[in-house]
Amino acid sequence: MSVTTDPCRHERSHIVDSAFYGHRYSTTATKRIFCDRCRFQRWLDIEAALALTQADLGIIPVDAAKQIAATAQVELLDLDAVRLEIRRTGHSLVGLLRVLQAAAGDAGEYIHHGATTQDIQDTGQSLEMRDVLDELDTVLRGTLTRLVQLAQEHDVTVALGRTHAQPALPISFGVKIASWIDEILRHTQRIAQMRPRVQAAQLFGGVGTMAGFGDQALPLLQGFADRLGLSAPLVGWHVARDRIAEYAATLAMVAGTMGRIADELRLLSRPEFGEVEEGWQHGKVGSSTMPHKRNPEACEQAVVMARLTAGLMPTAMFAMAGDNERDSRSLRTEWVCVPDVSHYTLAAAEIVRSVLDGLVVHADRMRANADAVSEQLATEGLMLALGRHVGKQTAHEHVYELSQASRQDGVPLRQLVRTHEAGELLDDAELERIFDPGAYLGQSAALTRQVVARAQEWLGQPGAGAD
Repeated sequence: MSVTTDPCRHERSHIVDSAFYGHRYSTTATKRIFCDRCRFQRWLDIEAALALTQADLGIIPVDAAKQIAATAQVELLDLDAVRLEIRRTGHSLVGLLRVLQAAAGDAGEYIHHGATTQDIQDTGQSLEMRDVLDELDTVLRGTLTRLVQLAQEHDVTVALGRTHAQPALPISFGVKIASWIDEILRHTQRIAQMRPRVQAAQLFGGVGTMAGFGDQALPLLQGFADRLGLSAPLVGWHVARDRIAEYAATLAMVAGTMGRIADELRLLSRPEFGEVEEGWQHGKVGSSTMPHKRNPEACEQAVVMARLTAGLMPTAMFAMAGDNERDSRSLRTEWVCVPDVSHYTLAAAEIVRSVLDGLVVHADRMRANADAVSEQLATEGLMLALGRHVGKQTAHEHVYELSQASRQDGVPLRQLVRTHEAGELLDDAELERIFDPGAYLGQSAALTRQVVARAQEWLGQPGAGAD
């Protein structure tokens, strides 16, 4: 059976394109990276880099290397003939090499000198992953830029902090955004740190000994890697697939963060909260049967992308178990995993960036929601204020009994406090502050500002490093 690289796999991932209102981000970004024509060109570039580096070291004639490089262009080759050879030989690379050899004339005899198929395809996959990470960096930069703007605007906007889906304490909306920024910044660190490991060349021959390259093997590897802008590993990694697993896991975490942000926005857009909403323009349809609907479709779609990406993690882990010195089962598993995890992550990131660009924030509803449960939000502050007089644990018992009675009997908590002996310990002004959600934001603004400063530093924006 013929095994190919499954050209344009991302085009069958119609769930992104059809569900997200014709959104075409993923088919412009991932098509450029993973379509068969682009992948063939990448392999040709690698063969050209190999030949030119070998010529530099005197392994093959300079004129032959120049001819190979000049011929290694997809527009100069018969790709139908390449695909026919792939089907005929059942080999994923030989068809391309044979068509290139025929086009290069006598120089064709020097193509692929000493290399093995996996050398070329692993190196190609490293270049693909590099392109995806470059694209992802660009999208995350746009996302962080918008989040910084929102965080600065809302560093003291009073909002309702919820735990276990219940009112907890007041927060600023800015500190919620700061949590998203901080998490994305950690992803940018992970991406930067893994690049030298993941963006690695492969040029070690049939079983990793580099025997086909003779005494020039190590200089060849370094020159080959430098020419392609990749790192030169210390030893072959034909069956050591941790690089690919790390790449997939890192992208899955990025997608997971995008899912977390999107799901929070989806939740806060529910009418009973009404704190944010996706941007909307006339003509956008939420339902074929309910004309009033303005559904958070984009947020939902980002969550779908995050879940699909997470579902690929077992696949990436399975690919780490390879036999002996080479095992195509791992490679062919990665040929599915790498494009899909890239596609879903880029789509999730771009969808979230787009949502944030059009996000509508209803600060008045945030404050109103906090005010509506202000007595519940005040219990920690009330406990600590009383604790200064009677001790924290005793104060906890007092506030527990009072707050539970308030909930059960429908009597305002502050009224019960006033009739309790503990209430005599606090004056009216202090009680007023305790029951004001805006007076109990803690370090929300300071925390937001320090995260914003770190993001501005990464973005290279003015004001980086400010308190």
